[in-house]
Amino acid sequence: MPDDQEDPKGLIRRFLAMPADSIPKTVFVAVALCLVASMFVSAAAVSLRPIQEVNQLRDKQVNILQVAGLYEPGVDVVEAFAAFEPQVLELATGRFAPGFDPATFDDIAAADDPEISIALDDDPASIGRQSRYVTIYLLRDEDGAIDKVILPIHGYGLWSTLYGFIAVEENGNDIFGLQFYQHAETPGLGGEVDNPRWKALWAGKRLRDDDGALQITVAKTAPPAGAEYHVDALAGATLTTVGIDNLVRFWMSETGYEPFLTRLRVGAI
Repeated sequence: MPDDQEDPKGLIRRFLAMPADSIPKTVFVAVALCLVASMFVSAAAVSLRPIQEVNQLRDKQVNILQVAGLYEPGVDVVEAFAAFEPQVLELATGRFAPGFDPATFDDIAAADDPEISIALDDDPASIGRQSRYVTIYLLRDEDGAIDKVILPIHGYGLWSTLYGFIAVEENGNDIFGLQFYQHAETPGLGGEVDNPRWKALWAGKRLRDDDGALQITVAKTAPPAGAEYHVDALAGATLTTVGIDNLVRFWMSETGYEPFLTRLRVGAI
C-alpha cells in the first residue's frame, strides 16, 4: 500500500487505542450524544404535534367561550363551542366569504399570504400585513337571531403581538367583553391584560357615539365623549396601553370590522 494512504482499519484501531479522556474521543462522544439527542427531540416534536394542535384549538375555544360569558369550569368545551357559528368574513365588504371553509381557514397564515393579504402603510396596530379575510364567530339566541359576535383582534404592545377576541352585542356597538389569549407582555405590568378586574372594565363600553364617530379609548383619562367610551389604562404599562388602544381602534375602524358592524347595526346580517 502506498505510504501516502492510510489504512481505515488502522485509523480505527489507533482511535480505539487512545485514552478515554483524549481530545478526539471526547469530541467524538460529544458529537454522537448531540446527534442522538437531536434525533430524539425531533421524533418527540413530530409525534407530539397533533396533541399540541388539539390543545391549541381547545385553548382558543375556551377563550372564545370566556369572552362570550359561556365558560364554566368543568364544561364540555367541544359541546359548548358548538353553539357558535364560525364564518369567514371579507373585511372590506362586511360580508361572508363562501369560498373559504371556516373549519380550516388559518387567520394567522392568511395574514402572510400575499394572495389574500395587503401590506399596510397606515399601520397603528403594527401588524405589517392584514388579511382581507378573517374568521369570526356568531352566537345566536333560541330564536336564531344574533346575540353576540366574537371578533379576533391582534396588534403589538411593548414586547409582543397580543392576540385576542372582542365580543360585541347584537347592536354592533356595545362591547360585551375583551380577552387576550396570547402575548409576552411584562408580568405585573402589561401582563395585567389577563387580570379579570381589568377585563371586566370592558363590559358595557360603546364603540361609537350617536353620530357614528369611533370613540372607544384605552387611556388614563376619559375622552370628551364620556366614560361609556373609556377603559382605564394599565397601571405602569404605558406602552402596552397605547398598543391596546391602537389595536382596538384599528380593528373597530373602517379598515377592520366597521363595514360588518354597520351591516349588523341595520339588521343586514
